[in-house]
Amino acid sequence: MNKINMKEYGLNERFINESTLYENQSIGRIVSQDKGLYKLISEKGELRAQVSGKFRYNAAGISDYPAVGDFVIFDENEGGNAIINHVLTRKSAFIRKAAGTSNNEQIVASNIDTVFICMSLNNDFNGRRLERYLGVAWDSGATPVIVLTKADLCGNYDDVTEELEDIALGVDIIITSSLKDDILSVKKYIVAGKTIAFIGSSGVGKTTLINKLIGEEIFETQDLRNDDRGRHTTTSRELILLPSGGVVIDTPGMRELGLEGADLSKTFADIDELSKECKFNDCTHTKEPGCAVKQAIENGLLSEDRLASYFKLNKELGYNNLNSKQIEQKKLNEMFKSVGGMKSFKKMIKSKKNIK
Repeated sequence: MNKINMKEYGLNERFINESTLYENQSIGRIVSQDKGLYKLISEKGELRAQVSGKFRYNAAGISDYPAVGDFVIFDENEGGNAIINHVLTRKSAFIRKAAGTSNNEQIVASNIDTVFICMSLNNDFNGRRLERYLGVAWDSGATPVIVLTKADLCGNYDDVTEELEDIALGVDIIITSSLKDDILSVKKYIVAGKTIAFIGSSGVGKTTLINKLIGEEIFETQDLRNDDRGRHTTTSRELILLPSGGVVIDTPGMRELGLEGADLSKTFADIDELSKECKFNDCTHTKEPGCAVKQAIENGLLSEDRLASYFKLNKELGYNNLNSKQIEQKKLNEMFKSVGGMKSFKKMIKSKKNIK
């Protein structure tokens, strides 16, 4: 049996060096995930996998568990299945806040080099949502690229192009159509050993693009609904090795996307740059005299909608970050209470230091 070349799946010296910390175990990469069960690829081929009991006990939250794209350390049980003991340090991760009021983070995909943010040029196009995606994409550690799909459904690009000039600062933009074989514009970003993740709302054409890259209809696609929005097709994340080299990760459609931990500085680099020219360092860009941001709006250089989005996303980000700190403080308070209060906790720490 021929060994799988894991370098084709993105394994590099960074992960190989870290894996040497774990003796007599193997390294693999998570290629699919379904609840608590996984599939991973290793030199031996594809294996079914699950985390060990010790791993589960030590996991502090959802984000500690393996995600598609992760490199993991595992050994095999008697049945030939993999038991995952460690997740190697992620070089990048696309993170989504878990559904509901929980502040748990969900890793959508990890160890990504490029994030393709897909949005269709029909009624689904939404510049404000694109700003949200860009904020999370920049924060992931990967490089975002905007892929505008279904160009055949858009009669006039001018309005969209004008809006993107303000939103997509420093970001490459690709325009594709299902009626044309323009997959080459996407392929130039995909090379051997690199990982690309496709993200976007349901039905924007992510799966269609991936099928074209693979060269066959491996994944199911569906037609548009009556309201011109896509039907949800992809229900899980999966990593695929492309025949031409490189790997892609398809993800379920996401219409809602939390901003916890997101980096908005690059998404709104134009507003941040204008802020440097404001009269006051702590200018709120509302009523202060000498505000360069408000002046830019009056001069037609910045739209009021973009500034409103800037305020909204920063407010949401600030709330999420504050909520995270409150949760951490609650955990600390519970820990202190369990040992008899802060004074007892300090005495315990002091007594441990005195033990030689």
